[in-house]
Amino acid sequence: MNLSRINGGGLKVRPFFILSDIMKDYPIVLSIAGSDPSGGAGIQADIKAISACGGYAAAAITAVTVQNTAGVSEVEYLRPELVAAQIDAVMSDLAVDAVKIGMTGTVPIVEAIASQLAVHPVLYVVTDPVMVSTSKDSLTLPEAVDALCSRIFPRSHLVTPNIDEASRLAGFRIRSVEDMDRAAALLRDRFGCAFLVKGGDLPAASGQSVPDIVSQSTDVLCDLDGLVHITSERVLTNNLHGTGCTLSSSIAAFLGAGHPLREAVQTAVAYVHNAIVAAAPLRIGHGHGPLRHFYR
Repeated sequence: MNLSRINGGGLKVRPFFILSDIMKDYPIVLSIAGSDPSGGAGIQADIKAISACGGYAAAAITAVTVQNTAGVSEVEYLRPELVAAQIDAVMSDLAVDAVKIGMTGTVPIVEAIASQLAVHPVLYVVTDPVMVSTSKDSLTLPEAVDALCSRIFPRSHLVTPNIDEASRLAGFRIRSVEDMDRAAALLRDRFGCAFLVKGGDLPAASGQSVPDIVSQSTDVLCDLDGLVHITSERVLTNNLHGTGCTLSSSIAAFLGAGHPLREAVQTAVAYVHNAIVAAAPLRIGHGHGPLRHFYR
């Protein structure tokens, strides 16, 4: 322990840190998302990722899912008034540095979130337009996607769709990195915020199996300064449950801590990659297993 002497020869504990330094370096991140009882995705993954990346995680639940690593069997969306009340309770009390938005589900919930962001403006909003789960189960109603585009994207600093989601939003099927470039630029210009098109599912989108293509995965970030490719070694593993949730919430944590966008994204991609590598030997559940968020 860090000790110092006091009069009389005794010892007192002297703190290792100054409180103002901790407050500056401990970003508060609010995750607005659904709950995954198996702990691999949604709110549970967000809390782990934000904590692992040095932030304080608050949470507002939009839906309760019945799911595990094998898939989703039931979804119950919360009343929009309750979603709004959770957000208001957090943001009227805590000095939130960044917000991560995940599963929204319905138009009224999207409207509730948008109204609270208008009342409680925050500098950084990272939106993961969760449309389907890792197991390909639908999580968001089609009409809610349109509401996301009109009500949430314009308030976002960054949107992080996967290949299927970006294809739906851009209006054409993405089958290559060049397609990812085109979609990211189109969506940035359309909605006025940065887009990170995640390339982990690109082999499936192009009709190829993983061993048939290059051993790297490419994510495409398009911000106001243009396009950036972020490459990672592809990991052959079934433990990818909650990867998108983990990435978006870790980006929010790094943005909240003051990192520039490109640095926050690159650091978060590296963190997720390492969490996937660390989880590869794990056997948790019978389907798509979770990441190892606290590998460090």
